[in-house]
Amino acid sequence: MFEKMDDPLNTKYTLLERVKLQTEIIIPILEALREELGEKRANEIVYSALREWWRQSYRKIGAQSSDRGKAKWENISKELDELIGDDVEVKNLEEDPDSLEFDVTGCRYAQFFLELGEPELGAIMTCEIDDHVAALGYPEVTLSRPQTIMGGAKKCHFRYRFKKIKDG
Repeated sequence: MFEKMDDPLNTKYTLLERVKLQTEIIIPILEALREELGEKRANEIVYSALREWWRQSYRKIGAQSSDRGKAKWENISKELDELIGDDVEVKNLEEDPDSLEFDVTGCRYAQFFLELGEPELGAIMTCEIDDHVAALGYPEVTLSRPQTIMGGAKKCHFRYRFKKIKDG
């Protein structure tokens, strides 16, 4: 039976396995569109559709949680971390009530998409997930990630900031 793939936190597959399966379908479509419409226009269409799909998927997940702010971010991040497993290597730098800082020093997602020659597609399908999850905790949670391995850097810098928002 067909399994819906609109729940990114489905635990049947690791996130990397899921992304690879999706990429097997997306790449031929993207290549056909590039042939027909040109690379720029094809990329605009496909990348826009994928960004919106991922954004909506995480909004649906966020809506299922009664948590708010940082608590919502923490719970969804924990589930996502379990799906990521050891597909990224992390160097923890700082953690306190107001911040969480770490670097990703190795990334199998980046390796996969860089080998395909599709780093922008990879950024949309993997790196931008962090932005969607952080948005679920906004305004208590903000993320700054000035560089990524997918973008050509040696490591990804993750800098989360947390602030308590008063109710009312």
